[in-house]
Amino acid sequence: MRKILAAGAVAAAAATLLSGTAHAESNQYCGSVTQIGSTAYAKNRDETVASVKQFKGCGKNFSYVYVWDSWIANHGRDFIVRTHVTTTRDNNAHGYKAGAQGQRELWSGPADTVDECTRAHGEVDGSSYFLFADTSERC
Repeated sequence: MRKILAAGAVAAAAATLLSGTAHAESNQYCGSVTQIGSTAYAKNRDETVASVKQFKGCGKNFSYVYVWDSWIANHGRDFIVRTHVTTTRDNNAHGYKAGAQGQRELWSGPADTVDECTRAHGEVDGSSYFLFADTSERC
C-alpha cells in the first residue's frame, strides 16, 4: 500500500512539473503579492504558450508572464517576453518590462494603479510569431 501511495505522489508531482503551468512566487519588488482575477493564456492555435496573471501587493499592481515548458521544448528559446499593467483610464503600459531573449518568466515593475480598473498584459515575441494575452479587467 505504501508503494502505491508513494508512486501516486511521485506521479502527481511529475504531472505538476510537466504541465507547464505557472507557479508564481514573490517578486523582487514586494514580498507578499496576491493574484487578482483569473489567469489568461497566450495561445498559438490550440497550443498554450504562456500564462499571464495580475497581482496586487505593497499598494501596487503587477503583471506576470510565464512561458510554458511544453512551448520551449517544441520551439526553443528564440523569443522575448514583455509584460505590463494597463488601465481603463489611459490604456498606457504601467510598470512595463521586457525580458532577455529566452527568459521564461517576467514580472512587471510596480504599477501605481490599485485604485483604477486594470488588466495584465503579457507578450511572447518570437522571430516568426507574436502572441499575447490580457487578463480580465479588475476594478
